[in-house]
Amino acid sequence: MSNFRLLTGEILELIGGEKNVGSLTHCITRLRFSLKDGSKFNKAALDKLDGVILAVESNNQYQVVIGNDVSTVYRLLVDEFGIKGDAPSDSDSESDGKKGNIVGRLFNKMSSILVPIVPALAGAGMLKAFLVILSTYHLMDTAGSTYKILAAASNSVFYFLPLLLAFSCAKAFNAHPFVSVAIVGALLEPTFTGLMAKQGDIVEFLGVPVVLMKYSSTLIPAILAIWAYSYLERLLKRLIHQSIEMVAVPMLGMLIMVPVIVIAVGPIGVYFGDGIGAGIAYMNGVSGMLTGAILGGGWTLLVIFGLHWGMVPVMLNNLALRGFDTIKPATAAATFAQAGAAFGVFLKAKDKKLKSFALSSMVPALFAGVTEPIVYGISIKYKRPLVASLIAGTVAGGFIGSMGTTVMAYVFPALTTLPAFMTTTFAYYLIGIGMSFTLSALLTYLLGFDESLGESSTATAKTPKTTTPSAPLTTAGSQSLLPGITLVAPLNGTIVPLTSVKDAVFASEIMGKGIAILPSEGVVTSPVNGVVSKLFHSKHAIGITSDEGVEVLVHVGIDTVRLNGEHFASHINEGDRVTTGQLLVTFELEALIAKGFDVTTPVVIANTDDYQSISATEQHRVNNSNTLMTLFSATA
Repeated sequence: MSNFRLLTGEILELIGGEKNVGSLTHCITRLRFSLKDGSKFNKAALDKLDGVILAVESNNQYQVVIGNDVSTVYRLLVDEFGIKGDAPSDSDSESDGKKGNIVGRLFNKMSSILVPIVPALAGAGMLKAFLVILSTYHLMDTAGSTYKILAAASNSVFYFLPLLLAFSCAKAFNAHPFVSVAIVGALLEPTFTGLMAKQGDIVEFLGVPVVLMKYSSTLIPAILAIWAYSYLERLLKRLIHQSIEMVAVPMLGMLIMVPVIVIAVGPIGVYFGDGIGAGIAYMNGVSGMLTGAILGGGWTLLVIFGLHWGMVPVMLNNLALRGFDTIKPATAAATFAQAGAAFGVFLKAKDKKLKSFALSSMVPALFAGVTEPIVYGISIKYKRPLVASLIAGTVAGGFIGSMGTTVMAYVFPALTTLPAFMTTTFAYYLIGIGMSFTLSALLTYLLGFDESLGESSTATAKTPKTTTPSAPLTTAGSQSLLPGITLVAPLNGTIVPLTSVKDAVFASEIMGKGIAILPSEGVVTSPVNGVVSKLFHSKHAIGITSDEGVEVLVHVGIDTVRLNGEHFASHINEGDRVTTGQLLVTFELEALIAKGFDVTTPVVIANTDDYQSISATEQHRVNNSNTLMTLFSATA
């Protein structure tokens, strides 16, 4: 315990002391600090502490990854140092929202609004792209009912985008979500839209002129409207007696906001959106090459600092106004440059662990557009691959921009989303991403990198059983291995590579090797016979030590710790003995998805270093009677 007290004191000193901590939460692996002054967060020194695996500082988020002993450190911080634990107070929340520069706060807010609706946008965008291909090559009759039904499916997300944004904005701005949807819904209601014969028509509301606009498929009017309504709602709640608040606040909110939106907020938002589109068109007209080069070279840097979501409204605005976008193709240069850097590392590296990680992290980048494992696990760590990828992204982005390359839908750039780029400039897109991948791989290979940097970065994290694992997740067939230890799947669902998980700590496998499952139902069962070694207070994460000594971590969803146990129910207690297939936890899957949480569930072997090899299932889908992994130990 004395070692943990020393570690706790050192962490506290390197984040600015007790008075610099607004609030503190923790999940199964990491401490999450809300700091009053983020400049006091000494990431470099924290990374070097014995017992700290990784310090993460991005976009006003401050995390210290501890591993299995995080609850011990957390308890010491709360009990012995008086740090405020769990949910921050209202005052803390408001102060947190005012931290950082205005650009950082704006991008953080846009991220919280857009991230939940991106899957719907991407899915509808891909469907729209496939329909364009089918109609272009006369594989489906556009006058037929089949085409029209599918077209309705692809168009619904974009037509009703203001409603989706209203709901998401309400959560981001702490307003009532359904009242927010009702307010914005007035802009799409047939009685209102029927007033307009053409855009710009003028009608009156109580003698005040109203300029009529088309609001379907727009972004900015809905965002501005709910931002304004959030302030009105708080004001009304202060003024109206609680006994009639439930009826009076929504009624007055709609009565006041709908006229305000159609008179002022809506037209301002439409004109602002038009201005953004015109500005992008002007930049492309002046120098598409320069615009593309800036986007292709700078996109990875935006991703590193979490600022890339601030560009998403601009892309969506372009698609809504013009039917195409020129920003996303240029950013594809950055995605494929990262994949190329990983391939260059794979070709150049001598260390088998690094070669394996480079190859595995390249797969989600190429097929899903997910580059975080490469960015955090290779580019930043080894530095020269980052330089190579930035150069390649700049060159390829410049080419893509100079050719006016377009995309017809919002998608993540990847090989699987090529149909969305099949416009008249598709050939230039293929040349551009091929150029980016090849040049980045070549430069990475020629520039080289110091493989010892990877070793030194993990050498400081001396807490056992949480260091970067060395065992490959592969099929083991060597005769030198003892009989394997079998783990069954703890959930029913679809297999997802761990490196594809949208969490840098899990994806980089710093917590251990494993696999992830996208659940089809909210039931978690035990994958082994053993003892529940950890049950997190929010019930979203369970640690089990099997009878053979395997330390298994099942972590339901990403960032679900923020729910503080809502929508989760545990059926066991810490210290209980469990058997394979026994019910551990249930959770409301649909509720988590509706709240925008990524429900991908990592299943990780925390003591990976104790095993020579780990064999993963080759099945695409599993249920809790299927083998998920088999662990092999070397013979004595």
